[in-house]
Order: sequence, then C-alpha cells, then structure tokens
Amino acid sequence: MDTIQYDNYIKILKEELITAMGCTEPIAIAFAAAKARAVLGQMPEKMLVRCSGNIIKNVKGVIVPNSGGQKGVEAAAILGAVAGNAELELQVISQVSPTEIEQTRVLYSQGLCQCELEEGTENLFIRVELSAGKETAAVEIRTKHNHIARIERNGQILFEQPDVVLKGAGDKSKLNIQDILDFAKIVNLDDIREIIGRQITYNSAISAEGLAHKWSSQVGQMLIQSGGNDVRTRARAAAAAGSDARMNGCALPVVINSGSGNQGITCTMPVVVYAKERGCDDDTLYRALVLTNLLSLHQKRYIGNLSAYCGAVSAGAAAACGIAYLDGADYDVIGKTLINTLGNVGGIVCDGAKASCAAKISSAVDAGIMGYEMARRDLFFPFGEGLVEKDYETTIQNIGRVGRLGMKSTDVEVLNIMIGK
Repeated sequence: MDTIQYDNYIKILKEELITAMGCTEPIAIAFAAAKARAVLGQMPEKMLVRCSGNIIKNVKGVIVPNSGGQKGVEAAAILGAVAGNAELELQVISQVSPTEIEQTRVLYSQGLCQCELEEGTENLFIRVELSAGKETAAVEIRTKHNHIARIERNGQILFEQPDVVLKGAGDKSKLNIQDILDFAKIVNLDDIREIIGRQITYNSAISAEGLAHKWSSQVGQMLIQSGGNDVRTRARAAAAAGSDARMNGCALPVVINSGSGNQGITCTMPVVVYAKERGCDDDTLYRALVLTNLLSLHQKRYIGNLSAYCGAVSAGAAAACGIAYLDGADYDVIGKTLINTLGNVGGIVCDGAKASCAAKISSAVDAGIMGYEMARRDLFFPFGEGLVEKDYETTIQNIGRVGRLGMKSTDVEVLNIMIGK
C-alpha cells in the first residue's frame, strides 16, 4: 500500500471514529441549538427547529441524555440552548445541572420550541432558528452530525461552507475490501492505538452498563438469561446491551461509526468478546477493529449515514469480518462473510432510533456470525442470485443502491406513519 492510500485510511479513521454522547441525532440538534444560542448571545424567546425526515425519525423515540427522561426534537433543542457547550460538539450536553434539566422541562411545557419537517432536502439536515426581540440567529448542520454548514445573525451570513467534509478529509471512495485487509495487517499500531483504544474503552463501558442495569427493553440482558453463555450469545448481548442503555438516555459516551453510536457499538463489542474468548493479544484485536470499522464505513458510503436501511446490518456484517480476522481469515473468507450476511438480512427497515434498535443489532450480529461460519466452510450464496452479483464489491454496491435509491419511498412512508400523516 502506498503512502497516499495509507494516510487516507488513517484520516478516515480519525474523522469517523469520534466520541458522541447519547443517540447522535438529538445530540446534533442540541449542538446546533447551543451554537445558535452562543451566536444570539442570550436565551431565546422563540425557537424553531427545521429537520429532514430522517432526523425527526431518529429523535422521536429516544431519551435525550442528561435531560431527566425527556424525549424529542424540542427537548433536545431546548436543552442545548439552556445548558449546551458548543465547543464540546457531540458531547455538547455532557455537563448539565438539575436546575437546567428542570428549566428545560418548564420551557418545553411553555411551548418555547417548535419543530417542522424540512421537505426536499438531504437526509441529514438540521436548522435551528432562535429569536429574542429583534435579534435572530440560525445555525444549519448538513452532511455530518457535527458539520456546521451555515451560521446567520440578524439575517446576515457569518459563516458558510459546502455540504461536504472539510478540505484534507479522508476519501472514502478509495475504500475497498482488499486494501482494507492489507491496511489492517500493516498499519503501524501507534497511528491508530489512541483511536481504537478509546473505542474499546468507551463502547465496552456502555455495554457493561446495559448488561448490569435495567435499561430500555433489556435485550442484552434477556439474551444472556435465555440463551446461555456461549461466545456467540455473549457477542450479540454485548452489542445489544450498549444500545439498550444508549436508547434510554444513558449519558456514557460512545465512539461512533458512520455517524451512529449504535453502529460504533456493533462494530466494537462482538470483536472484543471473541478476542477475549480466543485469547488474542491487544495488537490482533486492534487490527481486527481497524478492519471492522473500515468495512462498515465502506458499506455505508454507498447508502449514506441516514436512510430507511438499518445501519446495524452493515456494522454487524463488518463485525463478523473482524471476528474472521481474529481467526486469520483471508480475503475470500472475509468477502464471503460479507455477502452471506448481506444476502440474508440486508434491507432491515430503519424506523427510527429507539428500543428495538438493540434487537436489530442482535439479529445483524447473529446473521454476521452465521455468514462467517458458512464462509469458513467455503459455503456462500452464489454470485448472480438476487443482489449477490459478480463479486464482493459489486454485491456491496448493489445493497447500497437498494438502501439509497430503492428504499427512498419506504423512508417517506415510515416517516408519514410516524408523524401521523
């Protein structure tokens, strides 16, 4: 691998594996609101949040962290304006007092904030508009959850940048299975040790929290209680439990993948569980997680961060490939693991962030492990059948096309059902 490609992959990991607290969509709304409050320079008298459908879908059913159990777009925005520190970006509401929680609850009941659907825009769009007397401020987030695209004050644009990642960012169009595998084998661990180490630490902590306490629908706990203690069940439970806690407002931070904490947890925990079971050293685990994270990002770049396609599928398939790497799998076993998983559960519908995400994560991880168990025995779904076509890369592209284009109408109908249209 040449130096340019090597450096590109390092950039991608540094940009994508960032820390967030709570479900990423309400946090992004709180971030935009906190930034708008800073621009306004005072507490607003009115707030309007305009969001794309996928943002509304992913905020409606989850508890906003550090909010005292409050849910929804309005609660996230008000808490961001009341207590948010925009300098912390996706940890914007990590420092909230009980007084600020109560203030948020009161302002919510008074109707301070309204939410409107922004139609005809990209899937990741948030615009927070604040006013106090004659003073106004607005902040727009596009493309990525922490990417501020525009800042306005009193109708004047103070800052604007394109709806793409900043100059010098990693180029995900260069990702491919073979190069990802090669990179995982040769990467200087000093270049990624901090990133991957933080991912293991944070995501393991929220997984442990989900297994130890009664969060949400308790999918992770249920799997252990009902399914025994084999490594496959523990891998599913560890991933699901992190989502159990996160969807119910647990304030512990996570390291995300493809803009999603659930996907970050799903990439991490099955590989961590299998590495411990196999007695793998830290270096092997780190390399397996490099592979897993990049393979998940590779799949999602064809779909986009937000769609009607459940991202847990991509992460679960990638995690199974990380498990395969722990066992010394080659390119073909990893490629067959991907197509076996995607040919099975590709297309699970995303109907917003909520308790059932944990169950979907469990299903995706289980399908991924089955896909690997097939692949290691040289069993795979034949090329040319269904969406499995020509080769591994083409199959990933086919799944991406279905998620990005084919499920557009599904996304609209899911949103219409959720908002009562």
